[in-house]
Amino acid sequence: MQVEIWSDVMCPFCYIGKRRFEHALAQFEHKEDVTVVWKSFQLDPTLPASGTGGIHEYLAERKGFTLDHAKQMNDQVTAMAADAGLQYNFDKAVVANSFDAHRFSHLAAQHGLGDAAEESLFKAYFTEGKNIADHEVLAQLGANIGLDAAAVKTTLAGNAFADAVRTDVEEAAALGARGVPFFVIDRKYAVSGAQPEATFLSALQRSFSEQEPGSSNTCDIDGNC
Repeated sequence: MQVEIWSDVMCPFCYIGKRRFEHALAQFEHKEDVTVVWKSFQLDPTLPASGTGGIHEYLAERKGFTLDHAKQMNDQVTAMAADAGLQYNFDKAVVANSFDAHRFSHLAAQHGLGDAAEESLFKAYFTEGKNIADHEVLAQLGANIGLDAAAVKTTLAGNAFADAVRTDVEEAAALGARGVPFFVIDRKYAVSGAQPEATFLSALQRSFSEQEPGSSNTCDIDGNC
């Protein structure tokens, strides 16, 4: 049973959705039969690698909010993250292009470290205030999860996994994903957003009980295809 998760490193609901899904998976009777595959998605591919300043200012400009309203929204998300056991420090976040972070994740996945890479990227961005577009930062994150730091730098210096990232983004669009996180279970059921744990658990149970070999339909949690 395979669960594909489309996400972006700078998406606050993606980290929350990751944790809620993990809590649901821990309750799933057949969790040993589940393989999780992380897929790339970019909320804003126009961002520079050097960063654009603070996340409050970025959100206000991108959405047309006042700065105070943007801060209030981020405070609400911080509280939501805390309920999931996560610490968000939006005041420290460095808003930067996530493309190379996704390439890093693909590299890690080749070594069976895809989930560890995603966890480290989310923590680096939302908790530690690190620039996830910086190759030195990514090399250190790689070393922390068991990759060779020099190999990470060499990979990122070229174009390795660039096509893989673009393919993931195109695939998300083909599946009807309008945002992230976007969870697809066995290419049959889809769950969009950082849903409650019960929703994820229900999707896992339903998919497992209704598996049909060769099925490629994507349905939502209510069974709409």
